[in-house]
Amino acid sequence: MSLDIDAIRSEFPILRCEVNGRQLVYLDNAASAQKPDAVLDRMSEQGKTAYANVHRGLHTLANETTAAYEGARGIVQEFLNAPHPENIIFTKGGTEAVNLVSAGLAQEIQPGDEIVLSVMEHHSNIVPWHFLRERYGAVLKWVPVLEDGALDMAAYADALGPKTKLVAMTHMSNVLGTVTDAKQLVQLAHDAGAQILLDGCQAGVHLDVDVEELGCDFYVLTGHKMYGPTGIGALFGTSEALARLSPYQGGGEMIETVERDRVTYNEAPHKFEAGTPPILQAIGLGEAISWLNRFDAAAIRAHEQSVYQRAFEQLSDVNGIRVHGQAEGKGPVLSFSLEGVHPHDIAQLVDMHGIAIRAGHHCAQPLMSHLGVSATARASFGVYNTHDEADAFIEALYKARSMLL
Repeated sequence: MSLDIDAIRSEFPILRCEVNGRQLVYLDNAASAQKPDAVLDRMSEQGKTAYANVHRGLHTLANETTAAYEGARGIVQEFLNAPHPENIIFTKGGTEAVNLVSAGLAQEIQPGDEIVLSVMEHHSNIVPWHFLRERYGAVLKWVPVLEDGALDMAAYADALGPKTKLVAMTHMSNVLGTVTDAKQLVQLAHDAGAQILLDGCQAGVHLDVDVEELGCDFYVLTGHKMYGPTGIGALFGTSEALARLSPYQGGGEMIETVERDRVTYNEAPHKFEAGTPPILQAIGLGEAISWLNRFDAAAIRAHEQSVYQRAFEQLSDVNGIRVHGQAEGKGPVLSFSLEGVHPHDIAQLVDMHGIAIRAGHHCAQPLMSHLGVSATARASFGVYNTHDEADAFIEALYKARSMLL
């Protein structure tokens, strides 16, 4: 099924804006994607017509808002093919989802317990495990990537052992675009007697994710990379895995009873959603997923890859360019360095032409160290990007190069 990209673009009002007198070309989707009218309107309409706090009210607006909020949970459940709505925990983003698991597992960590990571993890999937290293004596074990950016699966297998408590691994790298063999990661982790968390913050919008098929214990999503709002994400956990976790925060909704000398906790998902949740944001995330579901997923993947390939092939012809990450089956993320030029200078100069790319360490400093660079420039592509935009990016890059060298 083909996509009508012009029609899709018309649903994103920000794409009609100009930057520095030029038509905006937005290629920073791996950091945060833009939002379609459907998401913006859904959140606005809910706030205007049927907003109240959820779960504890008995009046009409409370019931309507609760139905919409829990309806969004059901949408996320179906999107991930989770067994039950109760397997989906709403968080304020992917970062909080990983922190929730880290904090919940802390009571199980003994000195010497090992947590296996890859060098291409986002800081959000590194720092929470450093907390367990600093505070409870956990040991972090690192899996390298191969020359093309693929995960070194032999090194991964060697890193697993009787002390492995948890594997925390990206499903798709935000820098290299590398897509890991998640099902094999899960199988090997479970064979070693360990639980596994998959960071799907990039993969969720670019891949078909089926947590039942993957068999993972935890899977993490974030809304703002999926054409949804900021301030919302989701954690999938199996019923068994969630039952093992201690509560992350205390407060309303996560309790059954509170007395002076004791407290009893609610069941998942409420056990992990203390206080007033991000109500409108959760509803917006549900709408973003519903919006994505309007289109053929395979057609989206093919379109994104064609735009990426258009840019990659032309970028490869630029003298002095080094592309980071060319693993087979990678996602539409193009990280690169230009010899003798700092990535920040590249980003600023192409911005003069209305091209939005990102430059920096992309919250992946261990990977930067592994690559032997301090930073890269990164163009990342979404469903609304076009071949003409890929061409405009390359043209702006050529002009930037001529100014800098």
